[in-house]
Amino acid sequence: MYVLYEDSGNFKAEKIFSQSDSTMQVESESGKRSKIKNASVLFSFEQPAPAVLLEEAAAQAQALDVGFLWECAPQEEFEAAAFAEEYYGHPPSAVEKAALIFALNDAPAYFHRRGKGRYRPAPPDILAAALAAMEKKQKQAAQQQEWTDEMIAGRLPEPIARAASSFLTRPDKNSLEWKAFDAAVQQRGTSAEKLLLDLGAWPHPLALHQHRFLSTHFPKGHEFAPVQLAGIERDLPLADVEAYSVDDGQTIEVDDALSVTMQGPDVATIGVHIAVPGLAVTRDNELDKLARSRMSTVYIPGLKIPMLPGELISAFSLDAGRPRPALSLYVTANLATGELLAHETRVERIQVRENLRHHVLEPLVTEEALNDPGAQLPYGHWLRPLWRQAQHLSRQREEVRGKPENNGRVEYSFALLGPHDDPNTPVQLIPRQRNAPLDRLVAEYMILTNNLWGGMLAQYGVPGIYRSQQAGRVRMSTHALPHEAIGVPQYAWSTSPLRRYVDLVNQWQILAAAEHGVSARLVAPFKPKDADLFAIIGAFDSQYTAWGDYQSAMERYWCMRWLQQQGLATVRGTVIRDDLVRLDCAPFVTRVAALPELERGQPVLLDILGYDELALELDCRLREVITA
Repeated sequence: MYVLYEDSGNFKAEKIFSQSDSTMQVESESGKRSKIKNASVLFSFEQPAPAVLLEEAAAQAQALDVGFLWECAPQEEFEAAAFAEEYYGHPPSAVEKAALIFALNDAPAYFHRRGKGRYRPAPPDILAAALAAMEKKQKQAAQQQEWTDEMIAGRLPEPIARAASSFLTRPDKNSLEWKAFDAAVQQRGTSAEKLLLDLGAWPHPLALHQHRFLSTHFPKGHEFAPVQLAGIERDLPLADVEAYSVDDGQTIEVDDALSVTMQGPDVATIGVHIAVPGLAVTRDNELDKLARSRMSTVYIPGLKIPMLPGELISAFSLDAGRPRPALSLYVTANLATGELLAHETRVERIQVRENLRHHVLEPLVTEEALNDPGAQLPYGHWLRPLWRQAQHLSRQREEVRGKPENNGRVEYSFALLGPHDDPNTPVQLIPRQRNAPLDRLVAEYMILTNNLWGGMLAQYGVPGIYRSQQAGRVRMSTHALPHEAIGVPQYAWSTSPLRRYVDLVNQWQILAAAEHGVSARLVAPFKPKDADLFAIIGAFDSQYTAWGDYQSAMERYWCMRWLQQQGLATVRGTVIRDDLVRLDCAPFVTRVAALPELERGQPVLLDILGYDELALELDCRLREVITA
């Protein structure tokens, strides 16, 4: 004797091995025995064999007209076995009975299950809606397959082209367009980016890189709406100082300037003057919301996306010839010994004499000229005292660090001689020595300022955002902790408030400390243990990393374009470790397949075999190890 029964939604037919009041043991064709409940049995039969019954019943079920079954079936709930006798007009065979059950079960739009072997025909209106939905689904499936087939054949359907802009950032994975595209990606065994490029959704890899970044971080565009700056004037004293700024040629946000006032042959008061947008951008006002949404200026070759609106930058940038508000740190120093005799912080106005530029001054400002009082040196009366004290500051930090800083590497800036979104734009790589005297001079005073202002916040118990390094780990926190790599007891970013949100937040706190001293912790915008300060740290870290990653990616892209524009087939490089090599002619690190084990710093000659501008990788092989 055999039984047909249900098991987890499937129909099975097996031989009865033993039976009790509520359960039975059944045996499959392979000899495996299972225990089932009697209540799960649909009917028992003597012939044919279970495997034959299942096969023949499935074939007959496919031949049954479900629509005709629905018309014949009782309009109330019915038992399938009873309906089988009525439908066939005779006591049905086991195969016929099973075929009818299978047909009813496979047509949920027509028949609603009401228990084991029991069904009820769907009401006409519900059936009509279900059939319409099924037809729509079939049409959608056909359309989806048609689009997939077109993409596999190398053609881009218009609906896919319209939706493609969202595929890399915010795809609607329930849409037909995405499902068709995803199926094409899987069947072609490629990546989404590669398929979109192959289909012409973007004209070149540069357009894809730029679209992905801008649509992710600036979906509404990166231009600011006009802002009103009424009421930002402050009645501040005008400092009697001779101040200059030093920046590269593309800088529009002049954050800092330096001044020197000699008090005697070896005593000077050095002023570090920082732009003070914190007078207009206050916590939670509309300008703050704009700055906080970006966290930092974005720098990529040929394009800068500022953190602050242009009107605000123009009002507070330390542009030459115009009195501007400044947060000034004055340090009185003994230039012979490097001893800091006093320091104070003031909010005032300064008028920068001139905005100096690196590319103009650097060829003239050498260490020899700085150290020789008789040598020709532009702005020597200003530069030489700054240089003398900067050397002391550098040595003092080296004593803390225990070793000199490694600043000997060449750095590069990028100049695009055309649109930033055209891959055929000529690109220039402009090398600059990282430890050039002007760089070292300005850097020392920025480090000093970040150190002293961070110390002032800690002294008055005013929370700030510090950047520390201990045991090799760099992190941001609200505690004044040492920065071992720089060699200072604390380091609070505060010298670039037009470009970095952390500096702007710290500026608010410094303004409160400078004005209120020991009472500052009670009136500063951020009080101790303010949860929002921790939220800012997390958001800044994330956003700053995203900006840096994109800048690195675009610099790699334009390095590759430069190599191609120069027609370089062979380049020299230096081994970093394992298979990593840094090119000597460009700021580019690449992996070299099958590179033998070589010492760090080993010069090598590489052949360039190809460029992957989507993955931003060079295909290189070792030509020779340079021994001379």
